[in-house]
Amino acid sequence: MGKKKILVVDDEKLIVKGIRFSLEQDDMEVDCAYDGEEALEYAKNCEYDLVLLDVMLPKMDGFEVCQHIREFSDMPVVMLTAKSEDMDKILGLEYGADDYITKPFNILEVKARIKAIMRRTSKRATSATSKTIVKGNMKIDCDGRRVFIGDKEINLTAKEFEVLELLATNPNKVYSRENLLKLIWGKDNPGDARTVDVHIRRLREKIEVRPSEPKYVHTKWGVGYYFQG
Repeated sequence: MGKKKILVVDDEKLIVKGIRFSLEQDDMEVDCAYDGEEALEYAKNCEYDLVLLDVMLPKMDGFEVCQHIREFSDMPVVMLTAKSEDMDKILGLEYGADDYITKPFNILEVKARIKAIMRRTSKRATSATSKTIVKGNMKIDCDGRRVFIGDKEINLTAKEFEVLELLATNPNKVYSRENLLKLIWGKDNPGDARTVDVHIRRLREKIEVRPSEPKYVHTKWGVGYYFQG
């Protein structure tokens, strides 16, 4: 196992310097970018274990960068936002972010969140038994963390895949939004059930022919979500 690679993106050089120093103390390899275009170039050229991405950036904001990254990768993205309004957080998740941290932050909190996300990602990747779930023309490769509809691979974020895998592994079992927050986000869950709704909606847009009439991921009104077995 090589060093974990992190991309830190912020136009405030002192913040970047502090985060970089702290992460390197934990034996992580850190690349730094100071605007949106530079960040996107880095992300295209390297598959990072995690991207720490500020929202307010020159040339291209963090939401746009995250959206572009999601077109070619599901590497975990954590947004840094100076605003604490819920809509900013939800908007970040809409664009495919896995988590967010509000400024000003404690560097120890940042490191703890980064390690928790990477631990979950790596545990999911290594502990899954060799398993493929097939339903209709959908195939879920749990080992490779890949999803196919027919012959086309569907690019899901880490969280979208984990939600789908959990529901598909337990067909017809209804999970409440609060339950999904605990199971998928764990102790670091944002505590806002709308986060689950956002991820379900984005998941349906990717895997369903008609998201308003889902074939796979269904809603049990007033209770939660389930996978049609």
